[in-house]
Amino acid sequence: MLQEFKDFIAKGNVMDMAVGIIIGAAFTAIVSSLVGDLINPIIGLFMGGLDFSNLFVVLDGGEYATLAEAQDAGAGVFAYGAFIMAVINFLIIAFVVFMLVKTVNRVKDTAEAEEEAPAEAAPAGSTEIELLTEIRDALANRG
Repeated sequence: MLQEFKDFIAKGNVMDMAVGIIIGAAFTAIVSSLVGDLINPIIGLFMGGLDFSNLFVVLDGGEYATLAEAQDAGAGVFAYGAFIMAVINFLIIAFVVFMLVKTVNRVKDTAEAEEEAPAEAAPAGSTEIELLTEIRDALANRG
C-alpha cells in the first residue's frame, strides 16, 4: 500500500498538478492585487467613487449607518452591495486572466510556428532513374 502511494505521488501528472496549484495560489494573489489596487480605483475614479459594498438591507428593521455597524450589532443583513462588488470583481479578474492567457497562447503559438517552419528546401537533384536514363541516352547517342 505504501509503495502504491509512493508510485502515485511520483507520477508526473500529480506533481504537475501540485505545482499548478501552488503557482495558481500565487497568481491569485497577484491578480487580486492588480484588480483591487490598480483597476478598481481607476474604475472608481470614472464612476465618481461609486462603491456598492455598503449597500444593504437590515432584516430586523433596525437603523444602521454602515454595513459594518449592522454586522457588529449582530443584526441580520442582506448585503446585496457586497455581492454586486464580488460579481464586478469576478468579471474584472476573469477579463484580466483571459487577456493573460490570450497573450501567453499567442507567444506560444509564435514559438511553435518558428519551430515548425520548414528549412529551405535543398535543391532537387536528379533521381536515380533520371540519371540512368541520361546515361543510357548518352551511350545511345555515341553509337
